[in-house]
Amino acid sequence: MTLALVNGRILRDSGWVENQVVLIEGARIQQIVARDTDWTADSTYDMRGQTLLPGFIDVQVNGGAGVLFNDDPSVASIREIGRAHRRFGTTGFLPTLISDDLHVVSRAVRAAQDAIESGVPGVLGIHIEGPFLNEARKGVHDETKLRWLDEDALGLLTSLKGGKTLVTLAPERTTPQIIRKLSNSGVIVSAGHTNGTYDEIRTALDHGLTGFTHLFNAMSPLTGREPGAVGAALDDDASWCGIIVDGHHVDPVVLRIAMRSKRRDRFMLVTDAMPTVGAPNKSFRLQGRPISVYDNMLVDEQGRLAGSDIDMATAVRNSLEMLEVDLPQASRMASLYPATFLGLDRELGRIEPGYRADLVLVDEGINVLDTWIAGQRAT
Repeated sequence: MTLALVNGRILRDSGWVENQVVLIEGARIQQIVARDTDWTADSTYDMRGQTLLPGFIDVQVNGGAGVLFNDDPSVASIREIGRAHRRFGTTGFLPTLISDDLHVVSRAVRAAQDAIESGVPGVLGIHIEGPFLNEARKGVHDETKLRWLDEDALGLLTSLKGGKTLVTLAPERTTPQIIRKLSNSGVIVSAGHTNGTYDEIRTALDHGLTGFTHLFNAMSPLTGREPGAVGAALDDDASWCGIIVDGHHVDPVVLRIAMRSKRRDRFMLVTDAMPTVGAPNKSFRLQGRPISVYDNMLVDEQGRLAGSDIDMATAVRNSLEMLEVDLPQASRMASLYPATFLGLDRELGRIEPGYRADLVLVDEGINVLDTWIAGQRAT
């Protein structure tokens, strides 16, 4: 069955195009042709002049629709979280487990494996954020869960098959050799919740570290005499930086300065979303502690940031205003760049023939009107 998407403004690699038809066969984009050429389709979808973007990819999703992945690391939770974020244009995501006991990490990996095998829409793997973190930069992570990363955990962290595993760790809480083993096994390694020095982070980069989790937040800062983790991130042109563009986690001025410090295609939008996204209840409990929205921020009882209450469509809108980028750039920060970070850029992140038909239709205000995952429209 062939589906034709017509009458829309489409973001392609070459830029904006109109009067073109996106032909979808099964899960993939078959062709993109001029509207006035001969083409046939079994069904047609009229985009009514709205904007078609590649589907958003979020590599840091703790929860949504009232569900926290840590509370119930199961296929049902992943499905519900994915459904909640799809309403806001996210067509690919990594359910994210924050620091917990290793038996909970094991359950989460199994749930991600089962979700992939059972075809849960949008799930691309898993993000394990901790427990191999530095207590000096723990944020709201439970200090009692934190531990050193040694050989004993390698089997667990490399056990997911058929999906992507992202591990956020503090490089100073393991060894360069462990980081190399993770990287060589296909695990994507990111630095976060780290108090590492520039030299420690630089060594980790040389051994397979490729990303920085929520840049600036929960990491050693850039100072005049010690560049820290932030300095290492901005000094290294090849590594990827996840950024939370909500106006609270990082001042927009600081983000604009950062984006002038290294190549722009190494910055990707993440939400760090918690259960409040897509839910009427704007409070929940995180490992026994109350978390609630205050002045548009998610905070614990001590006023510390505890993830975010934003979705990817909001992150894209905020980027237009706060980062002063145009929509093609903001869109790529939410789609192509995270796809490339995950090694999926030959399949996701573009509206081009051969790519998976993960798409989001938005209006002028970047409000989501419709989505497709692997050619299937949301119902």
